[in-house]
This record gives sequence, C-alpha cells and structure tokens, in this order.
Amino acid sequence: MKYDYVIVGGGSAGCVMAARLSEDKDVSVCLIEAGGQGRDIFIRAPALVATMISGRPKINNYAFQTVPQDGLNGRKGYQPRGKALGGSSAINAMLYVRGDQRDYDEWADLGCEGWDWASVLPYFQKAEGNMRGADDLHGADGPLQVADQSAPRTITQAFIDAAGEQQIRHNPDFNGPELEGAGHYQVTQFHKGPMKGERCSAAAAYLHRDVRHRSNLTILTKAQAQRVVLGEGRATGVEVRHSGQLKKIEAGREVILSAGAFGSPQLLMLSGIGPHEELTAQGIPVRHDAPFVGKNLQDHLDYVMSYHSKRDDVVGLGPKGLWQLARDGWRWRKDGTGPFATPFAEGGAFFKSDPSQDRPDLQLHFVVGIVDDHMRKIHLAHGFSCHVCVLRPESRGSVGLNSAKAGDAPRIDPQYLSQPADLEKLMKGARRMEQILTAPPLEPWRGKQLYPHDGSDAALERDIRKRADTIYHPVGTCKMGVDDEAVVDLQARVRGVRGLRVVDASIMPRLVGGNTNAPTIMIAEKIADSMRAG
Repeated sequence: MKYDYVIVGGGSAGCVMAARLSEDKDVSVCLIEAGGQGRDIFIRAPALVATMISGRPKINNYAFQTVPQDGLNGRKGYQPRGKALGGSSAINAMLYVRGDQRDYDEWADLGCEGWDWASVLPYFQKAEGNMRGADDLHGADGPLQVADQSAPRTITQAFIDAAGEQQIRHNPDFNGPELEGAGHYQVTQFHKGPMKGERCSAAAAYLHRDVRHRSNLTILTKAQAQRVVLGEGRATGVEVRHSGQLKKIEAGREVILSAGAFGSPQLLMLSGIGPHEELTAQGIPVRHDAPFVGKNLQDHLDYVMSYHSKRDDVVGLGPKGLWQLARDGWRWRKDGTGPFATPFAEGGAFFKSDPSQDRPDLQLHFVVGIVDDHMRKIHLAHGFSCHVCVLRPESRGSVGLNSAKAGDAPRIDPQYLSQPADLEKLMKGARRMEQILTAPPLEPWRGKQLYPHDGSDAALERDIRKRADTIYHPVGTCKMGVDDEAVVDLQARVRGVRGLRVVDASIMPRLVGGNTNAPTIMIAEKIADSMRAG
C-alpha cells in the first residue's frame, strides 16, 4: 500500500491533518489509529466521560502511569490518554480554551517566528464553529462546534459569584480579549444538527461526516504503528500491525507523526531517531542521533479540594444521584439538552499568583461532583470539587522507552515539583481556591470537606505531595524551534530526517496558559495550510 501522506495517530491533530490534506483530490492520505472508531456512546454522551477517564476498565484510554515522582512522595502519577479516533478530545472535559494571547507571542520570542498571536489567530478561527457567531476573535463556520453549556448547575454561578467576592471579576469569554477572570467554560459540543448535545471530538468535527468517505482518504483503526521506515536519511513509510499482520505502508511524500506528547517521541525512538543512550539501552540501531527527542516534557500539575453537598442539585453516585443521571440521560437522548450534556467542569477561573505577573498563571476548574484520584476512588455522596494548577510550570521532565516494543507504554517522567517555584505557586493557588470555596455564595451547598487538614503551610504541602496529579496537558517532547534543542523546525519537519514531520502538542516549545486541545487543533490547521500552500 502506498499513499502520498501517511499520518500516525488519529487524535486531535491527526484528524485535522487527514481532513485538510485530503481536501486536495490529487493526493492520497492514510490515517493510522491504534484505537477504535471513536463513535461509541461513551464518547458521544458528555456525562459518560467519567466512565472513561478512570481507566478502570480501559475504555478508549491508554491509562498510562508515570515513573515514581520524588516531588509526590514517590507516587506514580496517572496519565489518561485517548485511544480512539479523536484521541484525547474523545475523553476530555470538552473545554474550549486557547490560553493567553501572550503565550503565543512568547513562542515567537523564543525563536518560533510566525507563531505569534496575530499569526495563529486565523487558524483558531478557521477551526471554530462558535454558536455565538463570528467576530474579530472567533469563527462561526469551522468544523469544530463550540457551544455554551445548555444546562449549567446553579452552583456553578455561585462559584463565579464567590470568585467575584475574592476580587476575581466575571469573564464571559475566556477566549475573548483577556483570559483573566471567572466564568462558565465554552465546550466543544454540537449545538446544531442531528448530533446536537453530543461531544464534538476532533474526529466528530473533521472526519465522521462525509470526509471519512473520501476516495483519497484511507482510515485504519486498531492499527498499531511499529516504527517509521527510513531509507538514506528519509522517511519512506510506516510499519504497522493491523488485523494480526505486519504491513508496510509506504509514503510517497511524507510521514506525519501525530501520536501526542508521549506517542510521537516514543515512535521516533523506536525508529532509531532519538538520544543515542536511550536507543542503545533498548538495542535499537541509531539511525539519527537526536538528543532532545523526548525531553522538555511540561504538564499542568493539579491539586483538588472536594466537599460533600447539602443539596442534591449536583452530581452524586448514590441511588438518588444515579436516578437523576438516568432521568437526565433520557432527556439528552431526546433533544441533546439538560444536565447530562455537562462537561462536569462547568466553571473556572484564571488569576495571578502575584499582581506583578503580566498574565494569569493559575487556573481553576470547578466540578459539579466529587473528584478523587481521577474518579478512581468513588464516593456515593453528592458533592463538588475544584482543581487548581500552575499554568507555566518551571519543572521539565522527559519521555523515554521502557522497551523496544511498540505496544508497550513509554517511560513518562514529568519531574513534578522538581522546581521549588512550582510548589510555591501551587500553594498560593490552593489558598485562593479555598477562600473561594468557603465564601458565602457556596454556603448552601458546602458540607464537610473530603480531605481536611489543619490549614498550616506544612499541612498543605503534605496534602499536595500526597494527592496532586496531572490535569492532562502534557506537551513539548518534540520541541519546535531554531535552537540546538529543537527537534522540529518551524514547519514541524524533523531536523535531520527528510520527509518526516511531527504535528501535535509535542511540538509546543512552551506550555500555554490553559487547556491544550484547542491549541493542538490550531497547530494542525496551521501546518496543514502551509503544506498545501507548498
């Protein structure tokens, strides 16, 4: 089998690349995805995200673990990643957030010319189909439907009011002129058409309609890429295990890796492209010594506070709560509306740890249920939770190999809290979060706290090290740039290997100050456009 372009990974970036490149009828495209079609009810129904995120069982989820983290008392962190067409956009909370505009200007300052805010904004707009319509910052006609929540709970407005009492102003649009403030998140959810109320994953947005039937687009699901095939310094194809057979899929023009911040560096190394010592330790012949493949891993470490609720108009998993969910599910099946359409993280806030900061460096996710250890510890009571994360951590980790087998998990070492400044900021954010959660507007709901402590700095630090973990935003492991540490150039081409690109969150030189799904889609839109323009 031979195609012009072979794309590995049908996640947020891979779906965009497959759809946009195949718009040219004169080229052929093959998209390879290790998971399934991404069309099951667990993905389509927003409220069922809770059944996938825990990884117990592994439904559309790789459910990776990190190596033991010194900063987290030697605990292994948990890293859910989507395994289906749509990738992690199929199992996330659907939040549509771009980050601060200055994040992209900072990319340009780091040497990524053409990736400043003014240059990337048109690609956010191109992707976006916002129900509020088009304006100077938003698009209305893009494939990715962006919606206001149809039925946010009353408690979410109380959270916003409580944030206001702590001098965090209301922000009606986190993707507007300013990021700072508190408000309801917009979500990647169908707001019109027969799929109204369903999750709008990247696959649903870009592939699941007529696109997937294009004669020049082949989509292979449940196909595990083994390695990139190289010949004379050039990528010539991909070796894939599909339907029990090992196959070579040839690429006449390019191989594009869109396997994510963990999968893309892993596949490069399995192909002999990476740090010499990492490859030789696994017996992999070195085809191109690239010492910074897998380095520069950045992620948002997250700390959660949860409370039982005195009212039952939030999510609970006891008999009454399950009955409420079932009733709401029936309504959702009828018209796509109601509480079952929830992202759970209905509200949020962005604020500064210190007034001297030029932009928000802390983020809150307010959740209308109890979240404990990524839903791996179940509480039957009604309740609510809030997450806080440091938006631009200084800690840097890495991705490596546990073995030379493509089906094995990569070695993930985020090095959480390895830089003291990250803990200092996280503690400041936790203090501010607690002030919001104990403010009068939330008093009608607020019951006992799930993990109380004595309030001292020492106790808070112990609790952070005991319970903090990812909020699912790993990036940076195939860094884009012009310096010696860059793995790819400004067009996402792997340096030193012709015919090979990496297009996904792994190429971000620095983590953006917000959720990473929308920026990943933007990256793919921009690279696809430059490729088609020649």
